[in-house]
Amino acid sequence: MTAGPDAPAGQAELEAARLLLARLGVSPSDLLQLGPARPPAPTFAEYVPVVSAAVTDGSRRAYGSYWKRVLEHWPDRRLDEVKPSDIERLVEHVKAHVVVRSNARGGRSAAENLVTALRCLYRRAVADGHLTEAENPASKVAKPQRLPSTRRALPDTRLTEINRVAASTGDDPVLDSLLLRLHTETACRRGGALALRPADLDEEQCLIMLREKGDTVRWQPVSPTLMRHLRQHAEDRHAPSSGQLLRYRDGQPITRRRYDHLWERIGRHLPWVAKQEITTHWCGTQR
Repeated sequence: MTAGPDAPAGQAELEAARLLLARLGVSPSDLLQLGPARPPAPTFAEYVPVVSAAVTDGSRRAYGSYWKRVLEHWPDRRLDEVKPSDIERLVEHVKAHVVVRSNARGGRSAAENLVTALRCLYRRAVADGHLTEAENPASKVAKPQRLPSTRRALPDTRLTEINRVAASTGDDPVLDSLLLRLHTETACRRGGALALRPADLDEEQCLIMLREKGDTVRWQPVSPTLMRHLRQHAEDRHAPSSGQLLRYRDGQPITRRRYDHLWERIGRHLPWVAKQEITTHWCGTQR
């Protein structure tokens, strides 16, 4: 009986196959490379701008400074040349050179953000076919464990001090007081406040629509007083129904820099605010 086509090859057949491959100049490993050869992976200098242009504005703000660090260290290295140990060394470098602040926690946050930024970049590289998921070095590096937040509830007396300074200093106390009131009542993020439009105000039910991180959307109850001031602000500063509600006196939309200036000014008048590095996120946390 002769062997069928699926029967395993004998020793003689294997030797004959090896001899034929040798004469053709082909190695067995060459036969394992199915399909066309993959082109070289791009360098970080070539690929970071591609990813930066593809992500959302929020992701670009969150990861941009860390991608810049990567470009400083590996501009000409190709994506598939970096090993997990390389990333771990860069993480330790970032932790060691983080800007020391009063609430610093050993660079843990910077290390976590760097790993997250690299994971974002490599996910795109896998999706674009520059390497496989098995070759993704960022997925093999653990993020530092996040410590509990040092943020705490602000006592009413402290919040009153903050509002007093905001309402009595600066070039636009009305705007700054409205910002603090909005964040205190709703605990919304800065992005949610900046995305608020006059069309998002439901005066009848005292609700505002907030669009925040991760494309989340929620209807948030507010007090009649806040609703009245939001509507008045939109009318006084000529905010279009589908445009940004919060604006300067000249009608220009405010940016995140307004928050930075506000807290810098409050910190100058209230040293405990600067020392604890209190920001807008604290306003929605009260006792």
